[in-house]
Amino acid sequence: MKSKICGISDSKTLKFITSHPSSPEFIGFIVNYPKSKRYVEVDKLKNLLKIDKKNSLYVAVLVKPDQKILEDIKSLPFDYYQVYDCEPDEIKRIKEKYNKKIITAFTIQNSNDVNKYKLYKNITDIYLFDGKGYEKSMSFKHSLLKNLNFSKQVMLAGNIQVDDKLENYKKIADIVDISGGVETSGIKDISKIEIFLNKIKQVNDET
Repeated sequence: MKSKICGISDSKTLKFITSHPSSPEFIGFIVNYPKSKRYVEVDKLKNLLKIDKKNSLYVAVLVKPDQKILEDIKSLPFDYYQVYDCEPDEIKRIKEKYNKKIITAFTIQNSNDVNKYKLYKNITDIYLFDGKGYEKSMSFKHSLLKNLNFSKQVMLAGNIQVDDKLENYKKIADIVDISGGVETSGIKDISKIEIFLNKIKQVNDET
């Protein structure tokens, strides 16, 4: 099981994560969604991303991105664009123009929301299933994903907590995406990140 830590906005936390012996496969940054307390302005982002990603991949989290933000970040060292609220043809244009791998994000309330993944199967590299809350980390019924053959990697988000039984997610997802679950009072908490990364390692060591 792979992991992603999302909503990184300060250099101290980023250096800790990238240098960790069990660093996550993915690290996410909120690029164009000011409603989120984890949002990072482009100028700050440019400095933050000078930190060596080492064994991790950097992900730009984009909510219906416009041309300006896509141009502003095109030279930054992102490996993936994680895109919310875009139609398949929009994502296809982004993927082709900027030559990035794509995580297509779906906010889930019912099975109809899940089934939208079929529209994106030819353009996405990873499917992300998230709650409806955006910046509020709302959960959804993970059982909606069971018994579906996605044929791509599945990332799971939506109010995942550091004290969850992470091994249970392995049955339905390839990648666990945590954000608020490794925070205290809305700020990334290195002690919780340490627990999360060690738990992921333990799950993988046991299988």
